[in-house]
Amino acid sequence: MTYLLDVNALVALGLSHHEFHARITAWLVADDFPPLATCSITELGFVRVLAQASGYGFSVALARTLQLRLKKSDRLTHTFLDDDHDISHLPSWVKTAKQTTDGHLTELARAHGMMLATLDERIPGAYLIPRV
Repeated sequence: MTYLLDVNALVALGLSHHEFHARITAWLVADDFPPLATCSITELGFVRVLAQASGYGFSVALARTLQLRLKKSDRLTHTFLDDDHDISHLPSWVKTAKQTTDGHLTELARAHGMMLATLDERIPGAYLIPRV
């Protein structure tokens, strides 16, 4: 199974000092480094979160560099997923503005035979990265 990482999971993977870094790396090691995927939304979200959070101290350029380095990691198999879904693919469980991206990513992953991997237990149909 290939897992499309949501923004929070991608940020946790990319930052060794993130509160959930140990959780995501433990999952990757336990599952013998399953194939991972990103898409435009998750990569742009990664850069936005790192550049906006003053506690991380990243510029857009530095966050972009880190994302590119993650994609080239020798330990991870990475796929970039083209996003070909419009609003008609949004699942019916999406009821609030905060759920729109989660719903979109869940359906995008499913359409490509993947599963959305997340740290958020409130996303129907997504793979919840196990707690350590």
